Amino acid sequence: MASKSDKRKQSLYFPESMLKEIQGEAARQDRSLSWIVQKAWKIARREIMKYPSVNDIPDDEPDDDKGRKEAQSAS
Repeated sequence: MASKSDKRKQSLYFPESMLKEIQGEAARQDRSLSWIVQKAWKIARREIMKYPSVNDIPDDEPDDDKGRKEAQSAS
């Protein structure tokens, strides 16, 4: 019999301060980290989907820090 939900193990990396906040909230609610992150995604996803794709940003706009670092390391 197959499980009703598809569970896959995935590693996610968070800044230490954010992870501590998530851990604190998980402890406060007596929930798992996974549960907290899944609920946060369900609440935030419509707002996040409003952000433009990196492919939707014209090349003539200035790079963010990551883009500048990538350009420097490529040259």
